[in-house]
This record gives sequence, C-alpha cells and structure tokens, in this order.
Amino acid sequence: MKKKHIIFDFDGTIFDSNRVIVASWQEVFRHYTGKEGRVEDIYHTFGETIRYTVKKFFPQANVDEAVQIYRNYQQAHYDGMVGLFDGTREMMDRMVEGGHTLSVVTSRTKVTTLNYMKELGIRDYFDVLITCDDTDKHKPDPTPLRMALEELSAKPEDAIMLGDTKFDIGCCNNAGVDSILVGWSHDIDENELKELGFRPTYRVETPADVLKLI
Repeated sequence: MKKKHIIFDFDGTIFDSNRVIVASWQEVFRHYTGKEGRVEDIYHTFGETIRYTVKKFFPQANVDEAVQIYRNYQQAHYDGMVGLFDGTREMMDRMVEGGHTLSVVTSRTKVTTLNYMKELGIRDYFDVLITCDDTDKHKPDPTPLRMALEELSAKPEDAIMLGDTKFDIGCCNNAGVDSILVGWSHDIDENELKELGFRPTYRVETPADVLKLI
C-alpha cells in the first residue's frame, strides 16, 4: 500500500484523552442527574461533537451551560490525564521521513486541538487541520474528510485515514478513502460496525503495525 497522504483522527488515535473525557462527562452527569453515568455509554459517544452528546444525554439542559461545565472540568483536571499514545510520535516521525504528508480531521474544537498539539509539541507534523468549527457536517458525514483532501489537492485514492471509532470509519467509507481502525485506544463494538455497514480497510493493534502497512 502506497498512500501519499495520511490523515488522523485526534482523540483516541494520536491523543490519549480517554480518562479526562470520561471524567469530564461524569462531572456533567453529576450536575444534571446527581449521579455518574455508565462508562460504557460515554465510550459509545467517542467521536461525536460535545454539543451533539449533550443534547443526547441531557435533552432538557442548556447546551451552552453543559458544554462549559464539561470544558471547565477538563481544563482544570487534564494535567497528568492526557498524552500521546505510546509509539505514536515515533510512528509520525517515520511517516514524515518516508515522505508522507500528515493531517488531522477531528470533531474536537480548533482551539482545544491546537492547544493540546502545541503543548505536546506535535503541531508542526500536520499540514492540514479540519475541526468541528470548520463545518456544520461531522463524521460519519464525509464533508470534513473531503475538506482535508481539497486542502491537500489530493484524490481519495491517494489518502488513508486512521481512526478509533465508528464515526471515523463511516466518514472514510462515505468519502471513498481507505481506513485503518486502530485498536490501541478502547474496545470497538464490532456488531455495531456491521449493523451500520461500516467496514475498515485495515485493522491494527499498535503504531508499529501501521508502519508495516504504509
């Protein structure tokens, strides 16, 4: 497989934010329900935008207020709870050395994505960054990925995307882009993928496995 352009999801693929995301949602649950939510239900939302998840979990809540509760908690508690997944920096180094361009398509906001990238020292790896602020249409809709391809002046067949959720794989399928489902973040509901008709091109368990593919 030879692909010039490698596109990443951010959270759960490069950026290990699982613990702080779960903890931040639990803070919102405690505020509105007086108790914590099921961790499995929170994991199931990975890949959604914050506002979408708020409306789903707390339909009577003020969305702006709930988002602020989530963000305030995350900002106050992220230290020591986030970082790069083991081997991802080395993987990206090898990709750049091999002449690939790297980009990110994420459902996270632009300001928080950039802040974390800068803090982790990885901003300069990426040529293109598409976030939820850049479009009203989000994964699994193909629009964000197509926007990245347009900025790269790339055809779908010239790119491949790595992601950890059904939303990433669906986005790739809908955009006609090959996909790699990564298994180093959390368990994937295989039955749900099948029910949705989403099919990853490849599945890997470690960043080293990705390098074997490209």
